[in-house]
Amino acid sequence: MINIIIADHQAIFRAGVAKVLAVEDDLRIVGQPHSSEQMLNALDHLRAHVLLISTSFMPHFSEVQELTARHSTAILVLAESGDEASAFIAMGAQGVVYRSINGPTIVEAVRRLARGETFVHAPNTAVTEISEDLVGSRVRDRLSEKELRIVAAVVRGYKNREIAMQLYTTEQVIKNALRAIFDKIGVSDRLELALFVLHHRMLAHATAAVRIDTDPPRLKRGGVGNHLSSHLPSHLKM
Repeated sequence: MINIIIADHQAIFRAGVAKVLAVEDDLRIVGQPHSSEQMLNALDHLRAHVLLISTSFMPHFSEVQELTARHSTAILVLAESGDEASAFIAMGAQGVVYRSINGPTIVEAVRRLARGETFVHAPNTAVTEISEDLVGSRVRDRLSEKELRIVAAVVRGYKNREIAMQLYTTEQVIKNALRAIFDKIGVSDRLELALFVLHHRMLAHATAAVRIDTDPPRLKRGGVGNHLSSHLPSHLKM
């Protein structure tokens, strides 16, 4: 069994990745920290084979390396669009993936690191795989630029009020837009939306390319060591 810690400040992405990984028989989520303190505590006390860590925790990377070396935990960096994978490998990470990654690829990345191999996700070179994502392509074509921006903001952890401020509109307008987006895609809530994006590379690339000026908020969620719950916190509900 491969034990995994997912350290990311974006609650929806964290939950989405956890759900993708947890359905695999050989993978187990042992922690989902959303703060540096929780992450370091998880690394020190939980038996993890792979740490999936977002770049928001890079200021603590030296402490992370010390703990992962002590417990033989491989580091898989979750990078943002525009980040250079080579920089994280040079720092000592064993693998790098981007938020545009799809479900099967992140499963493969975790398994490779657990076997002692390296893995670098190259999102800009997967032309064939992208072109074969017909569902993601069709959904992308059905979404307006405004709707795509809303989807990107939701996946990155923004609340309706914050999205409304970015688009200079009201929270009710965003709620109405989300209902329309749910209907177009065939999902029922924000988590299903995030999972859909994660599973369809064409849509994942489109949302990853959307530029949002301010950093996403650090969303609050349960403590270290909690397995993925079927109950979402209130701020992830529409």
